[in-house]
Amino acid sequence: MRKDRLQGGRAVVLWKSFTHELLRNRVLFLMLLPAMAYFVIFHYIPMPGSYIAFVDYNVTRGIFGSAFVGLKNFRFLIQNGDLWNITKNTLLYNIVFLGLGNVIQIALAIMLSEIGCKWFKKTAQAVILLPYFISMVIVGVFAYNFFNYSYGFVNSIFTRIGLDRFEFYSDPGIWKYIIVAFKLWSGTGYGMIVYLAAIASISTEMYEAAYIDGANNRKRIFYITIPMLRPTFILLILFGLGGILKGSFDLFYNIIGTNSVLYPQTDIIDTYVFRSLVGQFDFSMGAAVGFYQSIFGLLLVLTVNLIIRKIEPESSLF
Repeated sequence: MRKDRLQGGRAVVLWKSFTHELLRNRVLFLMLLPAMAYFVIFHYIPMPGSYIAFVDYNVTRGIFGSAFVGLKNFRFLIQNGDLWNITKNTLLYNIVFLGLGNVIQIALAIMLSEIGCKWFKKTAQAVILLPYFISMVIVGVFAYNFFNYSYGFVNSIFTRIGLDRFEFYSDPGIWKYIIVAFKLWSGTGYGMIVYLAAIASISTEMYEAAYIDGANNRKRIFYITIPMLRPTFILLILFGLGGILKGSFDLFYNIIGTNSVLYPQTDIIDTYVFRSLVGQFDFSMGAAVGFYQSIFGLLLVLTVNLIIRKIEPESSLF
């Protein structure tokens, strides 16, 4: 009885504290409503639809009226023995995209923040950001015109300097680096904006105090800027890990296309599923792939967040 009273009293205190905070910051909570409504409507309410991955979906019967088939919809992922290879490729590519991409974004953001000339800083930022708005179809055209055997830009240079032409589209190994290069070229500018905003939020008093103590630009970067960017870096890494098995389909498909010679090094889950289901419109198999990717990402985020919480609790998600 006493325990119930204590719990009831604690609940009342929490409710009063919440209502007080709600009234005191009502404008901020109102600004949060559109974002909360978006996530509830488009992310939380559709979650029961994941059940479609375990049924033989029939439009007339609906998701929960369709026949339950267990793991049958997952068989096409493993029946050809390609699951390990496409999972490994997707995972490794996204780790490189995430890790190397964030490092380059931080480096560029720091370099731009150290530039005093405003017009040059804005021009450089616009130039770096521009590739983000270029369609991957155009990127695929760029790649083909660069690496085509007969009249590609690279092979044209090789012939002019007396070297033999290189058959890029018959060498799977080199495309790992080409794809990474195009991805970084395309996405670095957009990610850099986040770090520029984080740098702008760092108190100038810290830099002034370091300057008075005799710290030069290099020391201020290594002992103030980079440590202050660490929480942002960790947060972006954790967000990125949630979709680490969701590859950039538009990038891979437009650059590699249907060249089966390059599949061992360039095939990811998204392109494999597209080829497997392009001739059949199957909701259940598509949902099975999405479920596999989501569960893998969830477990990875929980694991990494647990490790970060042990090392640096203030930087963890929860």
